[in-house]
Amino acid sequence: MTTLVTGANGFMGNALCRRFLADGARVRGVVHRRREAIPDGLETVVVGDLGPDTDWRDALKGTETVIHLAARVHQADDASRAAWDDCHAANTLGTLRLARQAVEAGVKRFVFLSTIKVHGEETPNRPDHPGWNESDPPAPQGGYAVSKWLAEQALTRLADESGLEVVVMRPPLVYGAGVKANFLRLMQAVDRGVPLPLGAVHNRRSLVYSGNLAEAILLASRHPAAAGKCYLVSDGEPVSTPELIRSLAREFRRPARLLPVPPDWIAWLGGLFARKEAVNRLLGSLVVDDAVIRRELAWRPSRSLQEGLSATVNWYRQRSAS
Repeated sequence: MTTLVTGANGFMGNALCRRFLADGARVRGVVHRRREAIPDGLETVVVGDLGPDTDWRDALKGTETVIHLAARVHQADDASRAAWDDCHAANTLGTLRLARQAVEAGVKRFVFLSTIKVHGEETPNRPDHPGWNESDPPAPQGGYAVSKWLAEQALTRLADESGLEVVVMRPPLVYGAGVKANFLRLMQAVDRGVPLPLGAVHNRRSLVYSGNLAEAILLASRHPAAAGKCYLVSDGEPVSTPELIRSLAREFRRPARLLPVPPDWIAWLGGLFARKEAVNRLLGSLVVDDAVIRRELAWRPSRSLQEGLSATVNWYRQRSAS
């Protein structure tokens, strides 16, 4: 039987499909357009925009497991009504449409990539706080996080009605080869020696390397104990923003140019220039306690944080040289 991966051309989808192919698994990747970059040897099927009317029937033929990564994320910080509706249509209604058609096609297991943002944007910045875990109450903020939480609830109801084995994964920030957005911009700044006003920040943030997350998803798609469960997953090594920058600088063999600017000043400037959400991610803490997946599935990250950063910097160098 075949595993179907949606969003196969995306950052995480690419990493996951490569991991499945390396394992000798039969995997089919869903892409939006045929010309999009995909791993060599991957069977692909083109499906239209993610939404409540998307037709997945051809893609689902002969599949036993679905791993749903595709999502609308680019409007995550946009509070407009149109942005909320867009996220809801793609991430909630679109997910439910796929899951219902998966049930009709005889799919046994449905793995849904959600987000740690379902729990909120920050955890208390205390050394004794182990971080969010699966039993903490949801407190999503913004269209993206709310749409993911609503999708989780809809999948739970469908599982109760149909017997579909749903597994939910809630990762924090994912980095690795192909990473984009803020993490890529941070690497570019460190590589160019740009002074960063973050030396006085004392926070703690969990991350997960794309290869580690891919292995966790693969395990969750197969392990009998994962059926009906929700798992948080991370590298297990929370770091402060300055520590992350220093680690990247070591990999780039460059000095970490950190200026000790008071965090309150940075937050004020972020609000002034309408970058409040991005600044909060640099200043605030968000820690994940992933003890459950380690205990129930015996999962351990195969790469440490520093090893993951090293692999990501190597990709960045190859990308810059090409």
